[in-house]
Amino acid sequence: MKFDYYANLVSHVYWERKERFALDRDIYPYWTMFAAQEGKFAFSINDHEGEAGFGDLVICPPNTWFHRRTISTLNFHFLHFSWEEEPAANTDTDMDMDMDMEPAAKTDTVRSTESEIGEELQLRGKISIADEVRLLSDLLYLTKLAPERNRIAQANKQHLLNDLLRLVSLERGNDLNPDDTDIPPELQQAHQLMTAHAYAPLNMRNLAHSLKLSPVQLTRRFRTAYGVTPSEFVTELRLSRACRLLEETELSIDKIATRCGYENGFYLSRVFRQKRGMTPSFYRKTHRV
Repeated sequence: MKFDYYANLVSHVYWERKERFALDRDIYPYWTMFAAQEGKFAFSINDHEGEAGFGDLVICPPNTWFHRRTISTLNFHFLHFSWEEEPAANTDTDMDMDMDMEPAAKTDTVRSTESEIGEELQLRGKISIADEVRLLSDLLYLTKLAPERNRIAQANKQHLLNDLLRLVSLERGNDLNPDDTDIPPELQQAHQLMTAHAYAPLNMRNLAHSLKLSPVQLTRRFRTAYGVTPSEFVTELRLSRACRLLEETELSIDKIATRCGYENGFYLSRVFRQKRGMTPSFYRKTHRV
């Protein structure tokens, strides 16, 4: 699970000394998280069921029945949220279909719906957190912020929610490069082809079809296998070459762009700034020795 997304907090309530739930089950239009600080409860979400307490996050997708029953007196956080794509990821998702197509032709590949994002991140049911020190720290901050309703408090709560979700990602280890022996042959072939052709116009739609995959399947399966989308992989190859050329040559930004697979220096500069946090010119100035 690699995060190109962030959770947009809809609501947060901290319940103390909850002896029993008012409703044995409920269904919500948003993603829902229960995070117990003290006590235990039983739950059932489709085929996910069990008991949860401190150290566990229980996550329910939208429009799904959430059955629950207290086992002991509960102090817990009750959060609703939705998924949105990271703003900085837009450039990559625009390029997932075809690195050179007009943006209007690429919209069918953008993972824009909540159901697609939720399916990709595989967050549902009970998720146990190993780093209980970090977990408790986040929950205590949420407890402190619970009564606050101002904009700053909301932003801080949202940050803490995303910290919890990224902690799940880190502990699952899905951001690490897997052993190639575990990767399907068609994805290894995609990796090889993108590596070989990263610095020329690259049509992701044609690549996907040559592997008997749809563009969306290629994006999802490649992400699962390598922890990045195809466009993120190609972009990193291109920017790494651009960095070397900026450091080692006097070539203009336009010439560097064409050697890295971009149409012009303006487009290279836009991507470079998004991914490296500075312009190519500033990078050159600060990295030349």
